Amino acid sequence: MTKRVYLSAPDVGPIEEEFVVDAIRSGWVTGAGPHVDAFEREIAEFVGVEHAVALSSGTAALHLALLGLGAGPGAVVIVPTLTFAATANAVVYTGAEPVFVDCEPATGNLDPALLDEALARLRTAGRPIVAVIPVDMFGRCADYERLTAVSNDHAVPLIEDAAEALGATWRGRSAGSFGVAAALSFNGNKIMTTSGGGMLLTGDGRTAERCRYLATQARQPVEHYEHTDIGYNYRLSNVLAALGRAQLRRLPDMIERRRALRERYAKCFAGLDGVSLIGAEDPGANCWLTTIAVDPARAGWCAGDLAAHLRAGDIETRPVWKPMHLQPVFAGARYLVTGAAETLFKHGLALPSGSVLAEPDQQRIFAAITEFLDGK
Repeated sequence: MTKRVYLSAPDVGPIEEEFVVDAIRSGWVTGAGPHVDAFEREIAEFVGVEHAVALSSGTAALHLALLGLGAGPGAVVIVPTLTFAATANAVVYTGAEPVFVDCEPATGNLDPALLDEALARLRTAGRPIVAVIPVDMFGRCADYERLTAVSNDHAVPLIEDAAEALGATWRGRSAGSFGVAAALSFNGNKIMTTSGGGMLLTGDGRTAERCRYLATQARQPVEHYEHTDIGYNYRLSNVLAALGRAQLRRLPDMIERRRALRERYAKCFAGLDGVSLIGAEDPGANCWLTTIAVDPARAGWCAGDLAAHLRAGDIETRPVWKPMHLQPVFAGARYLVTGAAETLFKHGLALPSGSVLAEPDQQRIFAAITEFLDGK
């Protein structure tokens, strides 16, 4: 019986075991300890920022960053409509309102021109705008040159959702280094994992300390439990931080293996009319997920057809994110769209991209794709 090929399975081995065992044997297994402190320093150095706060999830990082900017009832936050729900959920946690803006068709990242229009409309309507949250889709940084210029023109802070993009770069700068703060995710399917976890990054020490304080139940520095603010149980454990430290040491190699797999996909689909790799031309991408877009009128088949064929061979794929403005939970939310995100949702497909995929797994994937294409 063949094993299932997953979209992006965790890639862990002996070095991770060594670090985790060290954390357990140290007796530090809670939301503090030497591995947490070291993990924060190492991630900050890797990305090139001054401060990092290890947290329980990327969502927690977004939530705390928004609170730091004063997000709350009556305010709005610009969120890409093409994203995972966590980006929008973090806004709702604060009581603020997410306003959804469409993406660039070729990359899936937030459209700077449309962002400019959305900010102008909200200003005209007199709505207080707390932040813009671009998302680095599929491991490719958004166009921060243009997005930063637009956000600066409107005097609106930018928070980078780099949950998918650790290790990616944009014109020499690392993902996670843009905006007043940034969020990373170490979920099980990300480029590197702590099984569950995240990180807030910032160049501002006061922001980092405020977020660290709120993440530890906002406990005052006294012997008894004293609280003057509502806090959150958002800290990362020392055991999971140890796992993350081991993963960070292997990250460049894991990215290179994902990049080699993407190049293999590019050759596989090269010359096929109506099939393109989303954002594949960016050499700074970390290649977290290789995603194709299929024009059925030109290709003669649709993304769902390929997904069904691969599923029959126990090979996992996934549609592109369903746009937030189409989600039932956000029915009635305001949005500004061109149809680009809806098109990618309808015609996009994420293919197995994990660095853990061995050569036999890859051969099985490409044999199944070749079989499918030969039948068309």
